[in-house]
Amino acid sequence: MTRRSSKIFARSQKFHVGGVSHNIRFFEPYPFVVKSAKGKNLIDVDNNKFVDYWMGHWSLILGHAPSSVKNRVQKQVNNGWMFGTVNNPTVELSSTIQKTVPAAEKIRYVTSGTEATMYAVRLARSVTGKKIVAKIDGGWHGYTSELLKTVNWPFSKSESSGLVNEENIISIPYNDVEKSIEILNSVKEDLACTIIEPVLGGGGCIPATQEYLKAVEEFVHKNNSLFLLDEIVTGFRFRYGCLYPTMKLDPDIVTLGKIVGGGFPIGVLCGKEEIMEYANTGKYAKEERSYIGGGTFSANPISMTSGHATLTELKKKSIYSKISKLGNYARRELKKTFGDKVIITGKDSLFMTHFVKDGVTQINNASDAAKCDVELLHRYHTELIAKDGIFFLPGKLGAISNAHSISDIKNLVNATQRFTEDFHH
Repeated sequence: MTRRSSKIFARSQKFHVGGVSHNIRFFEPYPFVVKSAKGKNLIDVDNNKFVDYWMGHWSLILGHAPSSVKNRVQKQVNNGWMFGTVNNPTVELSSTIQKTVPAAEKIRYVTSGTEATMYAVRLARSVTGKKIVAKIDGGWHGYTSELLKTVNWPFSKSESSGLVNEENIISIPYNDVEKSIEILNSVKEDLACTIIEPVLGGGGCIPATQEYLKAVEEFVHKNNSLFLLDEIVTGFRFRYGCLYPTMKLDPDIVTLGKIVGGGFPIGVLCGKEEIMEYANTGKYAKEERSYIGGGTFSANPISMTSGHATLTELKKKSIYSKISKLGNYARRELKKTFGDKVIITGKDSLFMTHFVKDGVTQINNASDAAKCDVELLHRYHTELIAKDGIFFLPGKLGAISNAHSISDIKNLVNATQRFTEDFHH
């Protein structure tokens, strides 16, 4: 079925390390090569059609190439796509974000989530004059050296060579208040900030409890450190705006990405005015300021236009109740089909299957998730791709978009039923 993909990927390996430009995009035996995408579907170079649950690293909440975004972007392309100067689409997007994200008193744009978290940490260190950053076991904040620690199990091993100052990053267990506070307490003199995802994305699609987030925030604020929330995955995913206001949280800095770019490169650093002002080069001397730039392509008119068109569409159409219902249905029916062999984690339109082993009975953090049968999950996803034309990036969570329907979820459940029957045989 994928002969042309095989040829093209063999060629790709001549140019690219491992044949890919993002580690997770490789899967066995070789990834299919996509030529086009529309709505809920990916179409590969051999003309196979896949119903997509990876959805551009979970960023395409409206589906692939929705006309409401495409038309606005095409109009902007006609007027030019890279100015390297101030442009109005940026002002429009910021106005929209500021109205819906209470912490976004001031905003700076970059072109990836990795850059946004890198700058967030630098800013926190500038403001507090402290060095240590606390993150979550299994928390993924991109490839920035400042946060590349305890991402993959076993957490005690370094994630990469070439990292320095790893002693300035400490890690706390998700959803474990007591242990987390104990660790934070041990470094409180030099604690600049904590950075947390309200739903652990790469770490297993696991929501944080409100009690946990509130306890960490309270400790951090009493300690005059900063509370950073990484809402790159969760921002505009579950509701129009961020997840944190529903939990009565008060973050100092919030990072956004994915959905707010509408499928174009983006990273957003939002924060309270007195904190963000440290980036003001007109106000602070060189040694006091936090030098956070943007880069050549930051706030480019295409990403800004696409982001604004996406958020406008999200505000206009009530898609959240629809995709939440589909997600809840998927989790419920998949659980029924698999029975006690799996735990399905997630929230609303995000969901992930964990094949339990080693006596795991609940999944509250990345350590629980890491103890599950990851190989079996890869096999399940690979069979869905090969036999059913259903695409999950093997081993990763699924994201439902506005382009999906109840019949897609039913097809997924039927395919899963077949997988369990084959598996028993």
